Amino acid sequence: MIDFAAIDFETANKNGSSVCAVGVVIVKNAEITDKFYSLIQPEPNYYDYWNTKVHGLTENDTDNAQVFPHIWKKIETLIDGLPLVAHNSKFDEACLKKVFEVYQMDYPDYHFYCTVKASRKHFPDLTNHKLDTVSRHCGYEMINHHEALDDAYACAIIGVKVFGETLLFM
Repeated sequence: MIDFAAIDFETANKNGSSVCAVGVVIVKNAEITDKFYSLIQPEPNYYDYWNTKVHGLTENDTDNAQVFPHIWKKIETLIDGLPLVAHNSKFDEACLKKVFEVYQMDYPDYHFYCTVKASRKHFPDLTNHKLDTVSRHCGYEMINHHEALDDAYACAIIGVKVFGETLLFM
């Protein structure tokens, strides 16, 4: 049995707390069972050119979006008791900690696992270990790279391949 939640954040600017989109994909018994996507009003609320160039989001997309604490209430019930998996987990974990800090929320010490590190061990002969490359190797051709839900979905596919049952014992 392998259970986890793959998560991906996009940020509006260089501040890790400026999450402007989140994608979550729930995996239970090595099968995708649920997914969640939402735009988020970032904090601080401005967009850097380079961030927009990567994911395509602007103020127009998130002006009417809810702030992080409202979105997180929906997510925390989905991920309850599950380890979190991300491609380059240091980034996503840092964003989560920073946005919790900005909103003065108690951080529940989530356990993160990294599909970049795991894919380097399992697939050492790949030309690189970027999300789209590893995802393609695992049988999933990404539709919209740097869209939070597609990134989380690709991460979930990779996670099932690289962690197998070992995630339960890490």
